[in-house]
Amino acid sequence: MGAIKAAVGDAVLTFLWVFCSSLFGLFTHLIATALGVEKIVWAPMVIVTLIVFVFVSVFTLIGGLLGGASFNPTGNAAFYAAGVGGDSLFSMAIRFPAQAAGAVGGALAIMEVMPPQYKHMLGGPTLKVDLHTGAIAEGVLTFLISFAVLLIILRGPSNSLLQTWFLAVVTIALVVAGGNYTGPSMNPANAFGWAYINKWHNTWEQFYVYWICPFVGAILAAWIFRIVFPPPQPKQKKA
Repeated sequence: MGAIKAAVGDAVLTFLWVFCSSLFGLFTHLIATALGVEKIVWAPMVIVTLIVFVFVSVFTLIGGLLGGASFNPTGNAAFYAAGVGGDSLFSMAIRFPAQAAGAVGGALAIMEVMPPQYKHMLGGPTLKVDLHTGAIAEGVLTFLISFAVLLIILRGPSNSLLQTWFLAVVTIALVVAGGNYTGPSMNPANAFGWAYINKWHNTWEQFYVYWICPFVGAILAAWIFRIVFPPPQPKQKKA
């Protein structure tokens, strides 16, 4: 029952995340225009970082209310491989499809309600280089974001708002770095949701670039994290 409850929470949270995160570009445009800073090179970057910070803070609270729900399968995999959290292979086998289904629902919903003049701002990650280059890029980017998340959450500042700010900065930095390669996604569920909309969710390209390599990157990040920061050994009681 616990795994099913977690999967339901994941589906709801992923639906909301894909729906809301699809609006980040629009929010950035509207805020920059309202402030008259749309032509300043660095201004949109600062605005979108603040937007991500606010939404991640809110979604962290929602995820807690939903019993520890998650909207990114590679996050679950990384924490499992790092020996943290209550997931098992069985629970993840149920949660990952739920996250993918939630992402599809979120993508379909935002496509329905987005005003026509802004629909060109919607769209998920797309492969902009050859297959293997894209796969390597997505794997490396997911490795970096996974290691950063583990470092910030497990070894970083205890203040949750400071943790969220660091996560937002790292996320935007990696999105910019991978923009000319794969989008990027760093989240297989999100990539699947938009691939479903564009009718290439069942292709080898989607599976290889946006599922296999991100999971490899996330698990490698967790293994290296455990080597660099080994978990404390339990103290043996004296006889």
